[in-house]
Amino acid sequence: MQTSSSPALCAIVPVDCVSNHLPYPYPYPSTFSFGLSTGSRKLKLSRLQAGFWESIRSGQNNSNSTQVIEPTSSSQEDEEPLPEEFVLVEKTLPDGTIEQIIFSSGAEVDVYDLQALCDKVGWPRRPLSKLAAALRNSYMVATLHSIKKSAGEELTEPNNEKKLIGMARATSDHAFNATIWDVLVDPSYQGQGLGKALIEKLISALLQRDIGNISLFADSKVVEFYRNLGFEADPEGIKGMFWYPRF
Repeated sequence: MQTSSSPALCAIVPVDCVSNHLPYPYPYPSTFSFGLSTGSRKLKLSRLQAGFWESIRSGQNNSNSTQVIEPTSSSQEDEEPLPEEFVLVEKTLPDGTIEQIIFSSGAEVDVYDLQALCDKVGWPRRPLSKLAAALRNSYMVATLHSIKKSAGEELTEPNNEKKLIGMARATSDHAFNATIWDVLVDPSYQGQGLGKALIEKLISALLQRDIGNISLFADSKVVEFYRNLGFEADPEGIKGMFWYPRF
């Protein structure tokens, strides 16, 4: 299995790659977890779970993230928040073109666009049918799209260029736990804080749904990247384990 040539991002192990290329060709990735207790939690964690998450309860990093426009929340306290879509960054390019980076936690993803993005970061190709199934069965899919327009044009103009430049998705039991997969950012957009913003906004969207136990798998190249976002590796010695056939 290959990973991105850039160490900044693209470190989440694609699920299909683990199952389709046994035995695993590289050292096991580190299991990272992000835990946060919310006031609206209806059920108490068991004593073991409480000890597990107590060690990382304060793990969320409050460092500043680059953003231009913050979303406004109109959902009621006892309702599940609706998917968000808002302008994360807006800038004027040297040729006068205006570029907006749009974050969405509910936009549809074209599998061909996703495959092209995976190609850019050097991930092995996966069957389009499986990519579509993974997206369809995810609890949440967060995306970054670039939209370019000339000065004075509206974003709805049909000739505006809209390009998928980043994605992360999460699976969940819809109650307590979520796991983040397939984090990737177009190499030409890396180094601008977009990967950090993507993960922060995805975590925020999960917390709004009262899901505070959030985990991911990261290879050794990006351990510090996720640690700086509040993730901790193997709290209290608990290890992520993988099943492999013995034949």
